[in-house]
Amino acid sequence: MNHYETVFILNPVLSETQIKETVQKYEEFLTSRGAKMISKEDWGLKKLAYPIQNKKSGFYHLFEYQVEGEVINPLEVEFRRDERFMRYLTVAMDKHAVSWAERRRVKLKQKA
Repeated sequence: MNHYETVFILNPVLSETQIKETVQKYEEFLTSRGAKMISKEDWGLKKLAYPIQNKKSGFYHLFEYQVEGEVINPLEVEFRRDERFMRYLTVAMDKHAVSWAERRRVKLKQKA
């Protein structure tokens, strides 16, 4: 199993309920295909560096998970089909990125 991190930006016109439903849908999509969710973070509404689809902000979310590589392409196809997504990026993490993400999560828990 490979270690992945996916960051996606949701349309800012969505309601809180719609955002939760969307995040839940894609978390279930991954877990139904054998993914082990390590972390999921809601970064909230952020201003974009440049307009996307005439929008100047978006709701950012991060998933960190382990899954087989053949699951990534169907996930990204679903992202492209869903009009609620403005942008997404999936990155395969090496051992250094995994350890950095672990340290970041520990720091966030200490802050809270």
